[in-house]
This record gives sequence, C-alpha cells and structure tokens, in this order.
Amino acid sequence: MANPLKQLAGQTVIYGMSTILARIINFLFVPIYTRLLSPESYGVVTEFMAYIAVLQVVLVLGLETGCFRFANKEGVDPKKVYSSAFVTVFCVSATFLALMIAFASPIASALGYDGYSACIMYMGGILALDAVTAILFAKLRQEGKALKFAILKTIKIITETAANLVLFLWFPSHVDAAPWLLRFIPATPDFSYVIFAIFISCIVCGLLFVPDLLKFSFRLDPKLLRQMLAYSLPLMVAALPGVVNDFLDRILFRYFDTNADAWRSSLGLYQAAVKLAVIMNLFIQMFRYAAEPFFFRRAKEKDSRVLYASVQEYFTAFCGLVFLGVILYIDIIALILGPQFRSAVGVVPIMLLSYMILGMLFNVSMWYKLSGKTNMAIWITLAGLAVTAVVIVLFMPKYSYWAAAFGHLASYIVMFVISSVLGAKYYPIPYRWGRLGSILLLMGAIYGGSLLLDSAFFASAALPSSDVSAWPFIAKLGVHTILIALYGAGAWSIIRR
Repeated sequence: MANPLKQLAGQTVIYGMSTILARIINFLFVPIYTRLLSPESYGVVTEFMAYIAVLQVVLVLGLETGCFRFANKEGVDPKKVYSSAFVTVFCVSATFLALMIAFASPIASALGYDGYSACIMYMGGILALDAVTAILFAKLRQEGKALKFAILKTIKIITETAANLVLFLWFPSHVDAAPWLLRFIPATPDFSYVIFAIFISCIVCGLLFVPDLLKFSFRLDPKLLRQMLAYSLPLMVAALPGVVNDFLDRILFRYFDTNADAWRSSLGLYQAAVKLAVIMNLFIQMFRYAAEPFFFRRAKEKDSRVLYASVQEYFTAFCGLVFLGVILYIDIIALILGPQFRSAVGVVPIMLLSYMILGMLFNVSMWYKLSGKTNMAIWITLAGLAVTAVVIVLFMPKYSYWAAAFGHLASYIVMFVISSVLGAKYYPIPYRWGRLGSILLLMGAIYGGSLLLDSAFFASAALPSSDVSAWPFIAKLGVHTILIALYGAGAWSIIRR
C-alpha cells in the first residue's frame, strides 16, 4: 500500500506546482487589489468570478470525469473519447461566446454595469477558452503527463501575473505610451483590469495547445458520445448545484446583505478574508487533480477500498495541520490585506474548517463515481445547496458575511454526512471513523488550547511597533509553533497506531 500512496503524493506535488504558484501569486496580488481597489470594486470582481465559476461547470458538460471513465474502459479507444469530448465542448463554447458578444450591452445593463459591456465579452472569452482547454488538460492528466500539465498551467499563471502588473502598476501612469489599451480598459484602475488580465492569460493558454491540436483527430463518435454524456451530464448537473453552493453567497449579497446600498463593499471585505483561507483550498485542489484519476486506476485492484480509507486519514491529518498553521499565525498572515479590509478576518477559521470538510467530502463522494451511481450526486449536492440558501436568506440580512461563512460550513457538513451514509450502503469503504474523529478532536483541542493560552498569557501581545517590545509577540508565536508540532506528532501517532 505504501507505493501507491507515495505515487499519489508525488503526483499531488507535481500537479500542485502550478496550483501553488497560482495561489501564491493570488496571495501576492491581494495586497495590491486591497490597496489599489476599493472594497466596492473588489466586490464587483468577486461577483464576476462567481458567475464564471458557475458557468464553467455548464460548458464542460461533466466530460472531464467522463473522459477518465471511458478512456479506462476495455475496448474503448482513448483517442475517440477525447476527440468526441473536445468537438462537443468546442461547439457548445463557441455558441455561448457568440451569444455573450451579441448580448453584451443588455447583460451589462441588467447587472447594473452600464458602459462595461466589454467585460461581458471578456467573461465570455474566458469561459469558452477555459472549457475547451479543460478537455485538453484532462487528456494530459489521463496520460500521466503531470509535468507538462504543470508547465502549461504555470505559463498561464505567469501571463496573468504579468498582465496584472502592467495594468495596475504601469499603465495608469503611462497611458500615452499605450493609448490602444484604452479600447479595452479605462485609464483608472477598476475591476475590469482583473477580468482583462485573466482573458489575456486564457488566450495564451489556448495558443500553447496548438501543437497538440495539430495532432488531434477531430472526429465525433455519436454512439460513444451518447454513452459519455449519459454518464457525464448527471455529474455536471450534480456539480452545478455544488459550484452554485460554493458561490451562492457571493451572488446573493446583491439581494440580502445587511446594508443594501453597500453590498459590494461587504462582499469585497468578505472575499478578502476568504482569500486568507485559500491555503486549505489550495491543498484540496492539488489533491483532487491527482486523486481522481488515481482512484479510477486503482478501482479494480485488491484492497483498493482499504487504500481509499488510508488516503482519507492522511488527507484529514494534513488538512488539520494547514488549519492550525493559518489560524495560529493569523496575526502575520492578516497583514496581506489592506487596512480597510481586515475587519472580516474573524470568518477565516470558519472558512478553513468549511474547506477541510469539503475536501473530506470529495474523498467520501468517490463511491458514486466508482460505482456509476452518479445520479445520487444530484440529490446530495441539492441538499447542500438548500442548506446554504436557507442560512443565507434567513441570516444574511442581519449578520452579513458571517451568515455566508456559516452557511458554507453547515452545507458541507450536511453533504458529508449524507454522502457517507449512502456510500456505506452502495459502495462500502472501511473508513476508520474513530481515527478521523480523533484527528479532528486533536485539531480542535490544539486550537482551543491556543485561545486559552493567548487569553491567559498573551492578551496584550500584538505586532510590535517601534516603541513596543517584540518579545511578547515572539513568545506567542513560539508557543503556537510548539502547539502545531504537538498536533503533528499526535496526528501521526493516531494514523500509525
């Protein structure tokens, strides 16, 4: 069992190279965004990204996972699988892009962004290009070309980074040097800069795949496609409420926030705080890239289900380490945000725990993908979406972004419980719930202990200034480091016992 686990860990690291880089750069740009953009403008960026995240799921049609399923089936030519998927997604995406261009002005007006129809077009281009390249990236994952996957993703990230730097730090003071850019963006930095930078990176990413496309067989196998869609569309329908669930809070700020006149500012503050929990989401994304094809490849092996149970234990333990690492150093990490964005930092522990439960949910939800019962996923995610919607509608008018954070946590817990119960019935995996519970209790105990110690001994310890001694703050960080080490030792002993 050790070798498969090491293989999964190794691929997780490789796939994670680009993801880590993306998240690190995202971290680096948060100080820029939260200092050069107002909370209101940053809230608009957040709203646009929510729409993009939801529509991406629709345009890919669930065919990423469908490709993994059918490319591993006996008697099926993987080339036909990816060719059929690519042609289908390309046609759907091209039609969508044409509609976005044709109706850009009415859409912008309906959202309250008159004069920003170009942003609607950029969003359409982003979605179309991402959907098409998603199939090509899936092909690289299926073929085990993790390094090429990481390199292409990295180039895309670097392109977006360079575009952001030029737009935010150079262009406003050198408009005369590049007046042609005024056709695409305004002279003063606003949310459109972020969207335009992403659009440029998507174009570059699409061009990087041209050599692969020259070798591609653009043939559609109708019979195979029908089988793939029968498997994949339920996954897409199931994933859609899941993604809507993740971003519903951003969308509903417009309608339910406590301060209706300043909902964009509340959304901007909330999103800035959520960015501090991105490290947990980072690891989960890394893990998912490697784990999904890994689980399918191992499905027919003896003791594969025991292996899946062990993966969950290691995953949970590491997520606990990430949770404590962020929370116990939050005084330093919060400096990433501009001063006017730090008032929402209190939601970070809630979002970290929410993402941790979400990652555990991914593991326990593999049962319906491996057993082919993908229709069950729809009901699980709809239950989670209902919980999120209820919490937000009932509590956001009074508690603003706090309701959004707790809505995520409640939703993921409900989905985790439902998926675990159904998985035990239809595709039993011998999870050792005692060990998983012990890891979570240990994590909670360490976190609670840090709060008690801080209250008793470090209540006045803060970031040192020129006239304040640094020793209380350094001592606090030292104690927190010891607590993290105790958790690591304790979690390791729980897993290895």
